[in-house]
Amino acid sequence: MNNRAMNNKVGLAIRELHRAENALARRLLQISDRHKTDHEVFHLGRDLARWSQQHVRELARVGRDDDLDLDTEPAEDHNILAALREKGSELIGRHHDPALPLLRDLREIHRAAAGVSLGREILAQTAQALPDSELLDTAERCHPQTLRQMRWANAKLEESAAQIMVTG
Repeated sequence: MNNRAMNNKVGLAIRELHRAENALARRLLQISDRHKTDHEVFHLGRDLARWSQQHVRELARVGRDDDLDLDTEPAEDHNILAALREKGSELIGRHHDPALPLLRDLREIHRAAAGVSLGREILAQTAQALPDSELLDTAERCHPQTLRQMRWANAKLEESAAQIMVTG
């Protein structure tokens, strides 16, 4: 039995990070779909979501040592009702300016990625203290991608905010 198999708190941290990575992947896919006319948001959002989906798979693999039964496949976004409502609004002429929702979505991505980053820091510090090289390797390998997701959302906000807020 490894050091962390006896520690319920580590299992809870892995489970929470798995949930947070799933949520981040879903949000990235949602923003990508919602803002598909912005090619950068559409394509990069999908690429960044794939990173989180891979992290979900890695956490499920690592969690097996803690007897965690985490889904190895990332959760799918089945928000059909939201898509139908949006399409219905378009059909009856209620188009909304996508600019302000883009700022909101980018803030949410940044916050979600920051939360995942903190979860990775907790796991890395825990892995060093145990010591657990597999957990540490997973945390360190995935963390740069999480930081990149956060920096992208921040940079896109900086690029877009003034124009969106000042123009009518």
